[in-house]
Amino acid sequence: MQAVPLPALAGWTWVRDGWSLFRTQPLAFFSWAMFVSLMLMIATITPPIGPLFFIVLMPTATLLSLSAGRHATEGRKILLGTWIEPLKKPLVFRRLLGMGSLYVLFCLLLGLAVFMPFSSEVTEALKDIEKTNDLIPLMEAVRTPMAIFAMLYVVMAAIFWFAPALVGWHGIRITQALFFSWIACWRNKWAFLVYGLCWLAVFLGIDTLISMLVLIGLAPTTAASIQIPINVVATSVLYCSFYTSYVAVFDSNVAVSNDDTNSV
Repeated sequence: MQAVPLPALAGWTWVRDGWSLFRTQPLAFFSWAMFVSLMLMIATITPPIGPLFFIVLMPTATLLSLSAGRHATEGRKILLGTWIEPLKKPLVFRRLLGMGSLYVLFCLLLGLAVFMPFSSEVTEALKDIEKTNDLIPLMEAVRTPMAIFAMLYVVMAAIFWFAPALVGWHGIRITQALFFSWIACWRNKWAFLVYGLCWLAVFLGIDTLISMLVLIGLAPTTAASIQIPINVVATSVLYCSFYTSYVAVFDSNVAVSNDDTNSV
């Protein structure tokens, strides 16, 4: 399997094609994004088990999103049973859970490696909060490690980006999938940069629009009620663009094949 190197503007094309894919079955994609958002909300209020459980299931959710995109592209209606169909292949769900567990481990190790050198500064800032209730020293203390973590997390995200599809659709080992995902993302690093900037602009644009509505007199609660479905639609298109990016980077015939499990 060869990852196709694409020009930088391909990143914008993935977003545009994701929107086109979303419009084929908007209710199904919207419902899926709502479900994932609900699971994320539950995870955030049930620490530490909730967030860990959510992260472990992220590769599974990614494969389900990709498979829904494939169904829509082939003109098949996305029904309730469609969502679990990719998990029926032998060992797929187990490998995805293993990948999710590995993702959690990588996040923990990355966080420890980044924050340990700054632990004394963070500890002192936490002590200052108890005395002064001032969050500024803490924000300054974590600014540098957070920036380092964000940069390294981009690398880790590239390693896992295409891996769920490679495991779920082609039955290859987790280590192989992670390696091929990294190579594919590296070959298309400029396209992914444009892709990320496009989505940053979309979500910042939504926030700016809602803020402007509040400034001209709209009640904050009403503005929030408007923003929620808009964010869900944008997230739905984001999930659709996962599939369009995969098909663009890898050969489309390979990406949609159910039977070619040993082609890598």
